[in-house]
Parts: sequence; structure tokens; C-alpha cells
Amino acid sequence: MTTKGPAATAAATAATAAAATIRLEEKHPLAIRWMHWVNFPVLFTMIWSGLLIYWNDSDNVYQHPHAVYRVGIGGWTLFRMFPAWFYTNRFWDMRYHVTEGLGYHFFFMWIFALNGLAYVSYLAISGNWRLMVPTMKSWKEAAQVTLFDLGLSKVHPPVKKFNGAQKIAYTTIILMGAGSLATGLSIYKPTQAHWLTTLLGGYEMARWEHFWLTMGFCGFFLLHVGQVVKTGWNNFRGMVSGMEIRPADARPYAEERRDG
Repeated sequence: MTTKGPAATAAATAATAAAATIRLEEKHPLAIRWMHWVNFPVLFTMIWSGLLIYWNDSDNVYQHPHAVYRVGIGGWTLFRMFPAWFYTNRFWDMRYHVTEGLGYHFFFMWIFALNGLAYVSYLAISGNWRLMVPTMKSWKEAAQVTLFDLGLSKVHPPVKKFNGAQKIAYTTIILMGAGSLATGLSIYKPTQAHWLTTLLGGYEMARWEHFWLTMGFCGFFLLHVGQVVKTGWNNFRGMVSGMEIRPADARPYAEERRDG
């Protein structure tokens, strides 16, 4: 019976390491993951309660005179947001829940604001903002990503923690969140925050801006979920466990940050 010496064991370990083709790497810190998943139900509740509030203005029976939530020019309306069947159908009835919607909206807006503030603060303090804020190169890369995803180009964009399209999208969504808070405050307290309401173009314009920012969040959500499904489980795992399986020879995400 023979035993392997330290040199032989080290050689075997080195051979095994050399043969490895994949490795685990941390992609998203715990703080980012917590704030991401907290924001999901909060934003959903904000949108749901907002729809309960919007019914009071978009009711097609009484034809509310403001008619803010529509698409049109001047007095001509192409279509209203939302049609009557959207609020009441065989699955739900969202009519006459305005007070309930206001209660939920005003409560969860504080969680949304605090979570957003914590998220931005963490990005700034940890230095992770360098990985997310777009540069001039990001716009060209975003075009490459879009063409590749649409099947119009066979050139695969560079594999990074956040590609150019993601940097632009994630930075934009932070700005949209700030815009939603600003417009929401101007609607909630139009007298106390009259300077903000005036800056946003007046009360009616602030309501219009708030509504279309919300529609932007809905569009982002659909696109985001679609991209997650398209990318696959490995990408989703990174936002759940923080770890991602990567090729052994892939450039570490930490080096991207140092280059930022």
C-alpha cells in the first residue's frame, strides 16, 4: 500500500483546477438583493392602489372633466386610460375603492421612498455605482444589445455584469423613481409643496407626469421579466443567492469595478 506525498497531492489538485471550466462568482451583494426584492411587492402595491385612485378620474360613466389619463391632442381624444371593462369584469371589480387605494398608496409610498434612498445610498457608498452608471460607450453597446436581442445582428455584445442597455435602463429607472416621488408629493400636498407643483407645470401636469411615469414602470417591468426569462436560470440565481456560474476564464466582475 502506497500513499501519495505532498508533491503528488499538489500536482493532482493543480491538474484538477486546470481542468475546471466553470466557477462560482458573487454577482449581487446581499444589500442589493434585499432592496430589489423589497421593491417588487411595494411597487406592485403602489401601481395597484394607483389604479383604484385613477378610476375616480377615468370613470367612463360620469366623464370626469379633467380627463387627464388619455391620449389625444387638445379636446380630441384617441383613447382613454382605462376602458370600463378594465375596472369591472368577471375576475375583479375595482370601482368605488378610491379611499382604500389612497390609504395603501400613501402608506407604501414611504417604504418605496426609504427603500429607494437606501438603494442609492448603498450604490454611492459601496462604489457599485461605477458598474451601473452609463458612459458614452454604453450607448453604442446598448444598440448592439438591442440588435442582437431582436435577431438583427449576430455579433454577441460583451458579457459584463451590466451591459450598456442595462446600465441605461437601470439608471433611468432610478431617475423615474425620483420623478414619481416628486410628482406624487406635488399631487399629495399641492399647497404645502406649491413650489414643486409649479416647477412641474402645475397640478394637472404633475398628475399627467405621475401617471406616465407609472406606465413607464409597467413597461420596464414587462421588459425586465422578459429579459430574465430569456437569459435563463443562472442570471435569476444571481439575484436570489448572489452567486452566478461563469466560465473559468471569464473576467471577474471585481475588475470591471476597478476599471470604472
